[in-house]
Amino acid sequence: MKTILLFFTVLISMNLYSQEFDYFPTSTTGQIIKHTYYTLSYSEQNEQAEWVAYELTKSRVYGEVSRTDNFRVDPLIKTGSATLNDYKGSGYDRGHLAPAGDMKFSGIAMSESFYMSNMSPQTPGFNRGIWKKLEAQVRTWAIENEHIYIVTGGIFSSKIGSIGNGVTIPKYYYKVILDYKEPEIKAIALILPNEKGTKQLDEYVVTIDRVENLTGIDFFPALPDDLENKLEADSDPLKWSFSPITISTSSKSQSVQCKGITQAGTRCKRMTTNENGYCWQHQDQVKGTKTVKPTPAKRTVAVQCKGITQSGTRCKRKTTNLNGYCWQHQDQAKKK
Repeated sequence: MKTILLFFTVLISMNLYSQEFDYFPTSTTGQIIKHTYYTLSYSEQNEQAEWVAYELTKSRVYGEVSRTDNFRVDPLIKTGSATLNDYKGSGYDRGHLAPAGDMKFSGIAMSESFYMSNMSPQTPGFNRGIWKKLEAQVRTWAIENEHIYIVTGGIFSSKIGSIGNGVTIPKYYYKVILDYKEPEIKAIALILPNEKGTKQLDEYVVTIDRVENLTGIDFFPALPDDLENKLEADSDPLKWSFSPITISTSSKSQSVQCKGITQAGTRCKRMTTNENGYCWQHQDQVKGTKTVKPTPAKRTVAVQCKGITQSGTRCKRKTTNLNGYCWQHQDQAKKK
């Protein structure tokens, strides 16, 4: 009974966006630093954060504060954080863990994102490529899901070397994201090598359990054990969209949540600027539209859908439809 009550208490607090929900991971270093809009666990041994955790909301994504580039020592690190000299001439970028692009909603948030405790040595091809792409994708998830928790950092168990005064160069980086809002509480984790990325983002998806094994960190320990175990064992990328939204503050008032209803019976989470209020996928639900997707014959063994997504890649869903197309791409089957 106590477990059930705790479970519903957490769900209620999540749905109310409660600030009391402790979403922070465990610290292996014991040095927790709380800034105004993000918290980190600092590793003196590696001269950087082992994790940085913060909340990102839809409204925060549309902030308009300009980037400051005010890189500086973190005054709250008792043992002293890394400095600009540690990176000078190293060939590595000062890669943000909590990106400046997520902190545009506040001048304080933007400024504090440039503390050196929030930096990690990243190869230029990684920092300006796949890592930047992932940061944009996370902002899209914040818009689609309205409010998410993000934890990110380097994996010190596998490293390239060090720069300056012992600043570790991680070989891999991770991001762990929690969407705690009903009807579907979900989480996702990604591990990316510190090099120029050559794969699609969804190919870097792993379980949170995998990240925990590599880092020794326990993510979201405040969740009820059964929910935590379920989320941390899941690595299904299909629960998350992988198509970043182009975010423009000048047109934000024109973008609205799609009115369409998904196959699961929930409201579509995509944003659209279409005047009828429906995204490209749900135009057949507009009142007066007579478009009806055919019900195809079935096969006994599921195969990968032949459909091509909006991003130009092949759909990853499995289907038993005889024509080889999932429910979403039946309109492509008719063109064959």
